[in-house]
Amino acid sequence: MRTGRRARRGLGPGFGWLWGSFAVSSFGTQFAFGAFPLVAITVLHAGPAEVSMLSAAALAVGAAVAVPLAPWVEFRRKRPVMIAMDLVRFAALLSVPAAYVLGVLSFAQLLVVAVVAATADIAFRAAHGAFLKGLVPPEDLVAANARLESATWTATIAGPPLGGAVAGLLGPVATLAADAFSYLLSALGLRAIGGREPSPAPASAPASAPASTRSSAPASAPAPTPAAHRMRVSDLADGWRYILTDPVLRPLFLNTVPVNSLIMATAPLMSVLMLADLGFAPWQYGLAFALPCVGGLIGARLAPPLVARFGRRAVLLGSGIVRVCWPVGLVFVGPGTPGLVLVIAVQLALVTSIGVFNPVSAAFRLDRTPPDRVARILTAWTVTGKAAVAAATAAAGLLASATDTRTAVAVAGLLLLVTPFPLLCLRDARTPAEERERGQGQPSNEVRSGRP
Repeated sequence: MRTGRRARRGLGPGFGWLWGSFAVSSFGTQFAFGAFPLVAITVLHAGPAEVSMLSAAALAVGAAVAVPLAPWVEFRRKRPVMIAMDLVRFAALLSVPAAYVLGVLSFAQLLVVAVVAATADIAFRAAHGAFLKGLVPPEDLVAANARLESATWTATIAGPPLGGAVAGLLGPVATLAADAFSYLLSALGLRAIGGREPSPAPASAPASAPASTRSSAPASAPAPTPAAHRMRVSDLADGWRYILTDPVLRPLFLNTVPVNSLIMATAPLMSVLMLADLGFAPWQYGLAFALPCVGGLIGARLAPPLVARFGRRAVLLGSGIVRVCWPVGLVFVGPGTPGLVLVIAVQLALVTSIGVFNPVSAAFRLDRTPPDRVARILTAWTVTGKAAVAAATAAAGLLASATDTRTAVAVAGLLLLVTPFPLLCLRDARTPAEERERGQGQPSNEVRSGRP
């Protein structure tokens, strides 16, 4: 298959620099995992309410501020936006150790930095997806996203243990400094891609533009007029409207948002269950969730050949169903070695399934999205996901308070079992261009390649 040959020979030097910058910033993020709460507790002596406010405010305010950024990102060259967001995060995070050294660090500053970092992260993700769509041919998007997914899981395996060791020796402020410099290195990597990125398509581009075309307009394409840009800014709901009216993006959206929310909602519950209720040591808890991340690497490596053999729809449906079958097993975790082995086994199966699903889902979402709407759709997707995680986590916490931790884990696991139903509506996985070819009696790319 063409996708397999391309993946084996590489995706080009431009993608190499993009992957490198993504990998180093991902490692920096995981290296500083949990640094904000640790700084708040150990340095500023914040209480539980303040720590909860820090996490919730960063998520909620960052998502709200990111909404009007979507049109701004849409009609600008994406690489400068990514570099700018990396530099914003570098400056914001570096201000924490600087203030700490000067003895002026405050909780208010920590809160502002968390919000700025969360906002920049959403804008970066939107620009990154649009840039990737223009950099990599449609048939190679699965392979490209699989490599990015592998970098994420590698960082998740190595980052937190190393960061925890450094935090123990030098304090959590040091890990934030390292995270800051990872964004500077990321910006330098993006700058090294070189070349001139074409101007984005004008704001008047039709909504029906084929999703399989490259995201960048020709170099001679005119920049959007100020009037057109104002029109886009006034239309902040465009990303959600497109997602919910597209027959393929809608079921994918209605599946991924609740799945991710329910999985994330169980994370604090499992920490309470394992550390407080069952008496596991912190290193055992860390091992239980770090070791299974190897499954993410395995799943990401399996995704391209599975798509080449069975097609996108079959892989999305199969891995989408399999990935939600495991978390309910966490209800049965008990103390001691058997309980630890059970958690590792459940997490390994879950993460491996996610490792297959995520790059295929991300690739198809980009392939399906019209070039002039990538940033808005990705921003709408990310903002909804973050808000849903916050709501699900709060609801799970309230349920655990009203009943007990194990009951809340069980409810989340049972709700996950019904989330694959939207994927059953994913009757096809063709792009709009392929659908038009099919309607005109021409075989689609997947039919030509022998895929369903």
